[in-house]
Amino acid sequence: MDHFSQGNINYPPQPRSDAFSDPTTQTLTPIVVGSSVLAIKYKDGVMLAADTLASFGALARFRDCERLYRVGDFTVLGASGDISDFQYTTHLLDTLVVEEYYTNDGHVLKPPNIYEYLSRLTYGRRNKFDPLLNSYVIGGFDGGEGFLGYVGHLGTSYQSSTIATGIGAHIAQPILRKVVEGRENTITEEEAIQVLEDCEKVLYCRDGRSLNYYQRAKITAQGVEISGPHKVEGDWQYGVKFGKYGNFK
Repeated sequence: MDHFSQGNINYPPQPRSDAFSDPTTQTLTPIVVGSSVLAIKYKDGVMLAADTLASFGALARFRDCERLYRVGDFTVLGASGDISDFQYTTHLLDTLVVEEYYTNDGHVLKPPNIYEYLSRLTYGRRNKFDPLLNSYVIGGFDGGEGFLGYVGHLGTSYQSSTIATGIGAHIAQPILRKVVEGRENTITEEEAIQVLEDCEKVLYCRDGRSLNYYQRAKITAQGVEISGPHKVEGDWQYGVKFGKYGNFK
């Protein structure tokens, strides 16, 4: 009996004629991703921090990935999430900056312009069911004061004096708020550096997708300064008092 000739079953099965003509090009699942980005306002401007790890799944694959990117003279973009989408975004912004420069009309892209552009970009991509799988932090200096905004992958956007993305929104954000909120106009650069380093230390101990090396960006009236990588010294001695974690005999 010929089982393969029954009904509408054809044997051998034929491949679809359009299988390779119109492939899916959306990023459906992030593969190489970055973790938290932290940012605060202080009396001289804005400061951001992000570790240099790009994880391939659970593998700490790329340890020198820079996730703080300068845009123009007074803006820094930080991103967590898919690294390829972040690279695509930086390419779009570079194109905008070049076009604005060659227009030569006396205007430049300021931090609020970048913030509004990214919010429209992410919302438009969301409506096409092809979102950019990133959480963006836009830090800058405009009009004599610091600017700090957040844009999510669905187009959600807001401005605040403290911002943390990824798992940092749950672990580091309470620390940032305790130190910064209500003191934005008085907190010094040294205090800002210290609180960001403390948060990076907490994330290194608690976040399995973080690294003990991080970049730090400072945006003031003098411009942008991105430094690092800076090293966080982890302290694992606290585990000794929790029984078996300190007992290796």
